Order: sequence, then structure tokens, then C-alpha cells
Amino acid sequence: MTIELAQERVAPASVAPTPGEAARVWLRIGLLGFGGPAGQIALMHRELVEERKWIGEHRFLHALNYCMLLPGPEAQQLAVYIGWLLHRTVGGLIAGALFVLPGALVMLGLSILYTSYRHLPFVDVVFFGIKAAVIAIVVEAVVRIGKRALKNRMMLAIAAGAFIGIYIFAIPFPLIVLLAGLLGVIGGRLTPWMFGGAKASDGGESPDESNVIDRMFAAGELSHAAPSSAFAMRVLLIGGVLWLGPLLLLWLLTGGGSVWTQIGSFFSGMALVTFGGAYAVLAYVAQAAVDTFGWLRPGEMADGLGLAETTPGPLVLVLQFVGYLASFRAPGALNPVLAGSLGALLTTWMTFAPCFIWIFLGGPYVEKLRNNQAARSALSAITAAVVGVVANLALWFALHVLFRSTTGLKLPWGEIDIPVWGALDWRAAVIAVAAMVAMLRFKVGMISVLAASGLSACLLMLI
Repeated sequence: MTIELAQERVAPASVAPTPGEAARVWLRIGLLGFGGPAGQIALMHRELVEERKWIGEHRFLHALNYCMLLPGPEAQQLAVYIGWLLHRTVGGLIAGALFVLPGALVMLGLSILYTSYRHLPFVDVVFFGIKAAVIAIVVEAVVRIGKRALKNRMMLAIAAGAFIGIYIFAIPFPLIVLLAGLLGVIGGRLTPWMFGGAKASDGGESPDESNVIDRMFAAGELSHAAPSSAFAMRVLLIGGVLWLGPLLLLWLLTGGGSVWTQIGSFFSGMALVTFGGAYAVLAYVAQAAVDTFGWLRPGEMADGLGLAETTPGPLVLVLQFVGYLASFRAPGALNPVLAGSLGALLTTWMTFAPCFIWIFLGGPYVEKLRNNQAARSALSAITAAVVGVVANLALWFALHVLFRSTTGLKLPWGEIDIPVWGALDWRAAVIAVAAMVAMLRFKVGMISVLAASGLSACLLMLI
């Protein structure tokens, strides 16, 4: 009788899914995950919290807060986290892989088309319009992140300092992240009210057993979510070997100077510092890809970002475009398209493999972060710094898209790029301003703005 009453209280939507049922939902989310992290997180909330009731509101938000502390795409890591809670390590692997796979395949296809047809005049004109629209997209990201992050003068100062540091003094992005985090930890102790010191939820909410995961916790079915030193060591050992093993093998087979080893080394390092999402790291990647390695030509990073904006999945898939072009242009004895595809696969692996490690390693300890003031303060400072870094990205794109040429302003410690005003391309400026007005004033969707910008470029070229 007691069992019957308990069954009556459970709505059909709260029945635990099988791994196969969960895989179909994760694939659906991966296919429909347009609109960047905000759109992807909103989609997961609707699918998993509201409709299927697999996870409750409080636990969903707490998991999201944890993922925002990590380097890498927070939406994909949130999928890994929820998949891990439902079906252990296998569930996390399935969720994270299916979240990324559709977008990665589309991005690979677009990269191949880009190198095959980029030389055609029509395609060149369309990409001219898309690159101008990308400036508006990045400016919109600065505004959106800034509204959330810049709550007081201290956060504004950190954002300004990050912008000056990366643009004027060429301080590497990883060092900016480290310095911002340290400032947040120290400032959180001295002036906690300026570094997100408002007390977070203490996690004492009563379980909401109308959803699957809270019911599993209440029934003692989530033993894998308990901290375990042995499990943590296995994650570090196995995950580290799987992630960095291919890099070691490439180094042994091709040497440290090969494009393959360079791609693996560079993007494995980027995977450790991608706080704040793709926008934050793109300027650093673009400068390294163009100036240091010579993988890309000026302006091509904007092309890649325009392509990535039109695909489902994490925006950081734009790095796959960089890996494809790098190996496509240095194929060795391989067919260029095959070499590019292998370079894209290597980039994707080095970028996303550590995301699984962070969740499997830290997930069991995530409850300890609920009231960790140091973690909250560090995240607040890093997020503020990200605003300045993304503003630098907007400036970098503007210099390379709106102006046909730039010049270097020499400073005692180096030089910075400044525009040659006589080289301003009025057509690119018109498209960029129109795109900004459409997105910021009239809230037009990103896909529509990209399509309209490509069409506008064709019309302007005819004029």
C-alpha cells in the first residue's frame, strides 16, 4: 500500500530515464543548441527542469554556478554534470559528446567549404558582410556580460585594467586571468561587498522530490556523487593520459616543430584558461594564429567566428576552424582536406577533453563551493576582467575589418596596432553600424543579422 501511494505521488515526467532515452534528449539539445551559452542553457532548463523534471531548479542553478567557475564552455560542462548525476561517468560522457558532436560536424563541413569556395567572388562578398556583422556580435557580448559583471567601480576598474593590459602592454590572456583571480581572492577578504560578497544560498533547501535527481539523492541512489580520493586519482590519471597522450605521441612521431604538435600544445594550454567563454580567448588565439604561428591571415578569424555563430553547440568550436586551416595549409604528405580534418579533430579533442575531467574530478566536491567566499570573489573579478578582454576582441576585429590597413604605434615596450584612417572601408562601417543598431536597439536575432549583413554586402558591392 505504501509503495502504491508513493507511485501515485510521482508524476510520469519524473521517472528516471534510461541511458538511451537520455542520449536522445542530449542529441536533441546538441542539434538545437543555437544562440551561444545563454540560448543553450535556456534550452537545457526548458528540456530538463521544466518539461522532463530530471533536475530541480536549485540544483540546476548550483551546478551552473560551479561550471561558471571552470575554464571551458559552461553550457557543455553543465550537460556533462547533469548526465554524470543521472548515469555516472558514462552518462556524463554521452551528454558532453552529444552536446558537441553536431556542431563539430557542421563546423568541419563549413571549414571544408570555406577552403574550397572561398576564392569565388560571391562567397568573398558574403564573408565581407559577415565579418562586419561579427563586430556587432562581439560588441553585444561586451554589453551583455558587462551588465552582469560590472556592478561597482571596482569591477569597472578591473575591466579597464584588463583592456589596457592586453591591448597596450600585450599582457598574455592567461596571466590576466591569474591576476584577476588573485585580486578577487585578496579583495574578497578585505572588501567582500565589492567582490560579490553577498551570501549565496546555503544549500539548505528541502529536496524537491518531484524531479528525478532529488528523488535519487533521497533514495541513496547517487553514491557516485560522494567525494572519493580513489576516484579523483583515477580521473586525474586516466583523464590526463587520454587528454595529453595524443600530444606526447605526436611529439614523438613528428617532432616539436610540426604543425600537429604546435596545434596540440597551443590548444591544450587554451583549454586551461578559457574562463568567460569563447569571446574572452578569441583575441589571444587570433593574434597567436596570425602573428606567431602564421596559421591564419588577418580577417580570417572573423570569418571563422561568423561560421561558428551559425552552428549549434559551443561557440568555442571556432577554434576547430583555426586547427583546420593550420593543418590544411601545412599538410605534409597528406591530402590537404584530410590534414585539415585531422587538425580540426585534434583541436576539438584538446579543447573539450579536459571539460570532462573538471566535472568528474570536481563534481563530488561541488557542495563545498556553495559558501566559498574566495571562489565567488575570484569569479567576480575574472568575469569583470573578461569584459575588458572581450572589448579588446571587438577592437581587434574592428581594426582588421573596417580598415584596409593598420600601422604600428611604437611604445617603449613594443608597439600597438592603430588604424590608418584613410583606409576606412565605408561599406564595412555601414554594415557594422546597421548590425549594431539591429542587435542592441531592436533585439534582432544573431542568425538574421548575419544573413542580412551578407545580403547587404552583395547589394553594396553592386552599388
